[in-house]
Amino acid sequence: MTTRQGRTGSLHVTVLVFPGVRLLDVTGPIEVFTSANEFGGHYVLSLVSADGGEVTTASGTRLGVDTAADEAHGPIDVLVVPGGPAWDRLVKDDELLDHVRTLHARSRRTASVCTGAFLLAAAGLLDGRRATTHWRNTRELGLRYPAVQVEPDAIFVQDGTVVTSAGVSAGIDLSLALVEEDYGGEVARSVAKDLVVFMQRPGGQSQFSARTRPPHTRRDSLRRVLDAVAADPGADHTLSAMARRASISPRHVTRLFCDEVGLTPARYVEQVRLEAAVALLEGGDDPLAAVARRTGFGSPESLRRAFVRHLGVTPGAYRAGFRTTGAVHALS
Repeated sequence: MTTRQGRTGSLHVTVLVFPGVRLLDVTGPIEVFTSANEFGGHYVLSLVSADGGEVTTASGTRLGVDTAADEAHGPIDVLVVPGGPAWDRLVKDDELLDHVRTLHARSRRTASVCTGAFLLAAAGLLDGRRATTHWRNTRELGLRYPAVQVEPDAIFVQDGTVVTSAGVSAGIDLSLALVEEDYGGEVARSVAKDLVVFMQRPGGQSQFSARTRPPHTRRDSLRRVLDAVAADPGADHTLSAMARRASISPRHVTRLFCDEVGLTPARYVEQVRLEAAVALLEGGDDPLAAVARRTGFGSPESLRRAFVRHLGVTPGAYRAGFRTTGAVHALS
């Protein structure tokens, strides 16, 4: 099958592994690319390590390796750099960072999964680029590497030839988008169906759900407010309404949100409402006016502004593109 870029022949995917790598960061992308081969793709995969020997993952599983990194020859179409729990140790491994730089220089595209972004940043490959990583580590990524423009909410981000993804399973989303970029939406949809995963999680979609997994808090007053917003996003959730519900002052509500949620009350409510609107667009055919009314945005124009601001697409375009990986928007 000829790729969408007119390329013929096989596409070579190289995965750089190391002791302590997270297993799913490796196997998730591998499953996507190998599954694509069953539906017309032509990916050739290889695992490389620093010395060519097998590695033990963070879970204790041993991975066989095809060759040493400095013995891997030929062009690379996708270099996958996974992460691991001990990323703070890995970024000090000069030999590993040298391999990252060398392989990146030969690769048409370089993709990191989860905390693999720290390896790219430590190697200097994210300087001046937009990037993301696991939501727990986005703040640390920005602090350690201020030359990187961190996008904390994104599932995956492409800046030039470098693609970074969020935590663990987001590597599957990223890989599906690359398959769609290479071989089109039909092949990518077949892969998603084969692996029983969602075809669509656009790169700009938040990687953490405030609506279905509200932030943890031990304060009953804040818990009541969070539960009320999640239960009915379209209700009255002004600051004064929240204060009445929590039996505290509006100023104290704002302080609790900033301290325990990391967002202002208004930003949190908008995030929950946006997620509710996304769910309605994905699962039904209600007119945009009805979606806006049910989710608290009030009007289609307010809904449109929120979608453009946070997802980079209009609600109508989001609904129309739901059957794709979002690669057209996120990988451009």
